[in-house]
Amino acid sequence: MKFLSDLFPVILFFGCYWLTKDMFLATGIAIAATTIMVALTWLKHKKVETMQWISLGLIVVMGGATLLLHDKHFIMWKPTVLYWLMGGGLLVGQFTGRFGMKSLMGGQLQLPDAVWKKLNLAWAAFFLALGGVNLFVAFNFSEETWVSFKLFGGFGLMIAFVIAQSLYLSKYIEETP
Repeated sequence: MKFLSDLFPVILFFGCYWLTKDMFLATGIAIAATTIMVALTWLKHKKVETMQWISLGLIVVMGGATLLLHDKHFIMWKPTVLYWLMGGGLLVGQFTGRFGMKSLMGGQLQLPDAVWKKLNLAWAAFFLALGGVNLFVAFNFSEETWVSFKLFGGFGLMIAFVIAQSLYLSKYIEETP
């Protein structure tokens, strides 16, 4: 459910864009939808996760700049900023001895620290590369191609990476009798 609520503003952005071909209207819808989703989360749980706050801040700042300056490039930079923040956060944690991926997944998996380190570095590299790919698509292809990539390309690459990660981790998972 949480995953769908996080994806909901992106789906609304995509749907609005494809119905209207208006990046500015779609950006306004994404800002409103993200704000509503965070507000509903707060009302229901009296708590909002850090990534939701970061996402809200980025959509308000980057989307707001898009609308105020009437420049679509700000919203096109938003996924890259988010990915680079996530990748950078994982790298900073790596160098301080805290593996972000262990914090996220440690309850489901028991892995040696060396594997957590590799997993953490892999995710950091993935997010940093994904940010670069977003910029490449945004500035070398049409606006329509970028909008499609934002939903399908990024999501598809994420699924492929998770599958590859699962295959790598499968040798560390012990089956219980």
